[in-house]
Amino acid sequence: MKVKVFCIGDIVGRPGRRILAEKLYPFVRDNEIDCVIANAENAAGGSGLTKQIHEKLSKYGVHLVTLGDHCFRKKEIIPYLESQQNLVRPANLSPCAAGKDYAVYQTSKGVTVAVITLIGRIFMKPADCPYAKIDDLLPKLKNDADIVFVEMHAEATSEKVAMGYYLDGKVSCVFGTHTHVMTADERVLKKGTAYITDIGMTGASDSVLGRNPESVVRAFRTQMPYPFEVASGDVRINGIVVTADSHTQKAESIERVVICEESQGDTQVYDSDDGKPDYNNGF
Repeated sequence: MKVKVFCIGDIVGRPGRRILAEKLYPFVRDNEIDCVIANAENAAGGSGLTKQIHEKLSKYGVHLVTLGDHCFRKKEIIPYLESQQNLVRPANLSPCAAGKDYAVYQTSKGVTVAVITLIGRIFMKPADCPYAKIDDLLPKLKNDADIVFVEMHAEATSEKVAMGYYLDGKVSCVFGTHTHVMTADERVLKKGTAYITDIGMTGASDSVLGRNPESVVRAFRTQMPYPFEVASGDVRINGIVVTADSHTQKAESIERVVICEESQGDTQVYDSDDGKPDYNNGF
């Protein structure tokens, strides 16, 4: 059976949440999407996730929520990670880290979709081997999921590409996150795995990775700490739609998606205040 999975790039702050609230349901309805996966590690004030925001994302229509290197930025999320079945942190963190290695969603068609997030080790904080971890997890998922999506949350493009080739034929899709810039290398690899190096971000396109350009440039020029406020201009959803066959576990197609706001004027705000921005560490 064919299923369509919509993977959404890193949600950055209130602008990213707002456009999801406005645009996600119509897109899912009009394109007959079966499952929605979204990275939300930057959803709260541009860095981290809260219980309240996670609940709102679920109401907007996100079925599976992933996190990256900012997964523990908001302390309140740590105990919450243990109780939520649709929320995952990077699987190759320490075995002692709070949270789950993978999550599974059953679509209305009865097909089950699993997501696993792996974190890179180049230009990133220390983590366990992502290859050893995925080799350990995939046999465990054979009886739990019909289709497996792997998010590679990494800085280096080479690390993402290498994981795509390693998992070709083993999972239905490998998609990259973390750099917030959508790449144009989407393709189905030789053994049937859909791949893209980065699916971009959901937030202000008129920005430096979702942050106010002036403050980021000032920080780079002066090497002094400045608050990286979340930007608000030209808000877009970046992501991919992958069509996969639940019987073969192979992808049939992968398409890049960009959804723009129709108006940049006054818009209803759906969420509470994010709090103060971080200083020079919020990308």
